[in-house]
Amino acid sequence: MSGAKHRMRNKKMRDQPTSVTYSASGWRNGGDTPAGRASDFHHAKGQDLPQQGGGWVRGHQSGGSVYPKELPKYITSTYFARARSAEVKAMLKAVNKTTGSCHTAGALPKHMRRRAMSHNTKRLPTRLREGAQRMLEKSLQAAKKEKKEESKAKSRKARRRHGNLLLEFNRRQRKNIWLETHIWHAKRFHMVKKWGYCLGVRPTLKCYRACYRAMSSHCLLQDLSYYCCVELQGPEEQLLSALSRLTSKDTGPTFAAVQCLSGRRQGSVVLYRPDQYPAQPLGPVLFLWRPRSEGSTHRQLWIWGHPTLKQDLLSELQALCQCSEAVMPVPEPVPSPAVEAVAVPTKDPPQKPVTGRKRKRAEQDSDGQPAKKILGDGTRSPTCPVTWKSPTTGIVINDLTMEMVRYRLIGPLSHTVLTEALSPATDCEEAAKSGQSCFWWPEYSNQEQNMALHREQADVFQLLKGVYSSTEIPAGSVLGLTVDDPRITLPRRRVRAQPDLQQAIGVDEEKRRALTLQGVPEHCCQSALWDRSVRDNVTDNKLPEKELNRMRSELLVPGSQLTPTPLQGRVPMLLVHQPGKQLGQEMPSWGVGWDLLLPKGWGMAFWVPLVYRGVRVAGLQMSQKHSQHKGAPHFPHDYPDCPAGARFQDEQQAELMDKFTRRPPAKRTNYIKHGCLAPFRCPWQQLVEEWVEIVKETGKGSDSRTEVETAGAPPSRFSVLRSRKVLKQLSAWCRPSSSRGQRLQRGPQPPPPPPLSPAAAAALRASHGQGLAWARFSLLAKGRPELHAMVCAPTEEDLRLLSRDPQCAGPQEPRHTDHFRKHVKSARKARKSKRSDEKAEGASAEKATTKKPDAASDPSSGSADQPGSVPEVTSTPASVSDGDSSAIPALAWPPVATPDQDPSAAAPAAAAAAPAEAERLVLGLWPEPLPSVTSHCSRVTLGWVTQGDFSLTAGCGEALGLVSLAGLLHVLLGQPPERRGIVLLRNPSSLQYRFAKVTIEA
Repeated sequence: MSGAKHRMRNKKMRDQPTSVTYSASGWRNGGDTPAGRASDFHHAKGQDLPQQGGGWVRGHQSGGSVYPKELPKYITSTYFARARSAEVKAMLKAVNKTTGSCHTAGALPKHMRRRAMSHNTKRLPTRLREGAQRMLEKSLQAAKKEKKEESKAKSRKARRRHGNLLLEFNRRQRKNIWLETHIWHAKRFHMVKKWGYCLGVRPTLKCYRACYRAMSSHCLLQDLSYYCCVELQGPEEQLLSALSRLTSKDTGPTFAAVQCLSGRRQGSVVLYRPDQYPAQPLGPVLFLWRPRSEGSTHRQLWIWGHPTLKQDLLSELQALCQCSEAVMPVPEPVPSPAVEAVAVPTKDPPQKPVTGRKRKRAEQDSDGQPAKKILGDGTRSPTCPVTWKSPTTGIVINDLTMEMVRYRLIGPLSHTVLTEALSPATDCEEAAKSGQSCFWWPEYSNQEQNMALHREQADVFQLLKGVYSSTEIPAGSVLGLTVDDPRITLPRRRVRAQPDLQQAIGVDEEKRRALTLQGVPEHCCQSALWDRSVRDNVTDNKLPEKELNRMRSELLVPGSQLTPTPLQGRVPMLLVHQPGKQLGQEMPSWGVGWDLLLPKGWGMAFWVPLVYRGVRVAGLQMSQKHSQHKGAPHFPHDYPDCPAGARFQDEQQAELMDKFTRRPPAKRTNYIKHGCLAPFRCPWQQLVEEWVEIVKETGKGSDSRTEVETAGAPPSRFSVLRSRKVLKQLSAWCRPSSSRGQRLQRGPQPPPPPPLSPAAAAALRASHGQGLAWARFSLLAKGRPELHAMVCAPTEEDLRLLSRDPQCAGPQEPRHTDHFRKHVKSARKARKSKRSDEKAEGASAEKATTKKPDAASDPSSGSADQPGSVPEVTSTPASVSDGDSSAIPALAWPPVATPDQDPSAAAPAAAAAAPAEAERLVLGLWPEPLPSVTSHCSRVTLGWVTQGDFSLTAGCGEALGLVSLAGLLHVLLGQPPERRGIVLLRNPSSLQYRFAKVTIEA
């Protein structure tokens, strides 16, 4: 019988009882037994019968003997019934048990089965109908219990109704917040759930280079509404005294900068825990002051930060400002539908009688309240406080998360897109001003000073039409403005916004020059967006799309502009200039743009008009690429010393590890053979500690006083260097003395670098011993850096090789030996044998007979060379090509014998510890704890890359990363002046080193 037929027969017979057989030795009692009968026959015939092992054997036997055919003369009924009871039980079990399925139809042969039998029992044979009917009734009763209440809207047409659709959307954003542009993005982007939001990562189209061209020559649009806003209100002195403890003047302008404090500029600063600079940073934030009011010291401040920074920022602000008293929110009344609040001076069309199904729907809708779209943070509980105040300092903290919409336009023509998509608000009629209105604009325009300010802001906005590029505007300028509803001026088809030379000629040249040199005047930075009552009024009274389309349908000339503009069509907003690349000499002001701040609920009303002006829309991926092209760190990816950065590194490691383990072992990269200790994370703390020890051992530039001070100090955690003064000094030291082979730099040349001396380097190491420096690496030849690529120091032979051939590929790392491979394979074999043993034990437990214990399971009979045990590793991993075994630390497993110890002595310990430790090993990855990360390879490691790719701005491979400050100074001191700042880059999955130029931009 073939294997397939054998398996099929076993499947059919798995529920049948085993055959009843009896041994010949047990049939000795009574004349009714075969033994008894055989003895009678033996005596009768006088000849011997063949000895059988058990049971009856039919047919002729060897030797010509046959069984007698005569019946026995007598039988004992009790013994006969007892002997046949097992056969009767087996027969009854075989008759009652179905072959496979528990269904009644399973008892029928295959040629008699029909699909209709499952719901019509009359198609079954009569003998099976009763059982089938019972099973059918039982299944119907179970279905009634588990069946939920039937939904009233079953069809797709009913589900897609506006009210039902809103209820479904509100349900789906209970855990992760949806932005107002979520549905637009979901149709065109790859979405991801991150930081409590549903965000678009990248478009489904292939538009990477198109997005770069938009950032470089036109405009790129991003939705940054997921950024959290925290509002502080109180006396200016109290606010500045509290916030000064979170910042330091060494890192740049703080909250007290003159231009920022007046409200004319937006500022950016890195926050730290109170009085902990330079340690324990929180992260970067953007801040904006409201312009001062005459005769008042009360100020208002907005702080914008990443969502991963919000909780840490709120807790620190509450502690500093002593805002421990939470103000419970007052439940807001349910507003009436926005359609009822529309006040448009048009004649109402005649109402048609509603009949049939529509009348029933209208009656149902009138009874209950309509579904309301979630605006703002829908995941937050209505009873969760969002306001905290201090009874002593008078400071009030408000959480304005998702209370405003923030769009970012990146590109030199972003101001052209704004001037075409937006138009300053028009004045309302006198009748609307004199009468009572529920809208904010008529009351606001009644005051002449407000309208005078609005006209000045409109004039400044019109001056932007005469500006050639957004780079001409001073960095961080702020302009307050009130605009009409941009949906009214929406073009019929998508167009590409371009600067108009005719409009540029009509702009006053003197005013334009004053705008580009001095920026926006201080009084023009004021906006009604700062008032919460105005924001709520604009949000609640927004003109719905349905009403806007009805007004368009009533126009005499289809496609013409709606006049006059409805009263609810005025929106306050803020335009904030975003500076591009500010550090370094190459490509200054690249990536410049504008930020658009709007009240909530108006996201799509402004998003679609901006898209219709030809902008490119990007997601999270292009945000990171924008930072990479600017050479700036991206939060939280490039902030490993912040709590949010540490959490992101753990999440990234788990994600990369999961992606690595999903691949088959034969298709994975063996990082041990490539000499990569940590391909999925960067052990920064271990790096800085090892470099401190290396510098201390070499004694270069260290004095006894520094060693005494560091000896008694407690161990400190690493931190990223952000002092402007120190970064400028490092930037000058990294520049070579000769410009040969360097890229041509535009703009004014920096002053000549001061001399680098061991004393200056030692003083810098003493103050920032465990510091990391942010640097940019540009490859001198071909190559493309990847994530977590190693930054290494070149040897003297490498520098000579570069001098002989500037286009050389670079040195290569010798292939390492994977000493953990056999341990992983042994553990894998042990797991397989263990599973097979468990299966064998389970099968043997079902049988009546017992087996003797296997000799292989006896611990006394095992040895270290058998499968499942790990032999001793006497050779150190080939991490250093010249045989330096000091690079490998003493690991907890496998135990390595010391030089003065017999290597075979460690074998029993290894065999005992191997099964537990081998389970945690992954093929191709180093186990914890890691050996020395600096001296593991043939080139000393300085740091790692956090962002790397081919740069379209530079035309070569570029990377951004962090290096040890002590290691960088150590390398710079040993390099010749004409080759200073040359390092090596090597990707985790490659053995090829690439020459790169390190640049610290400050």
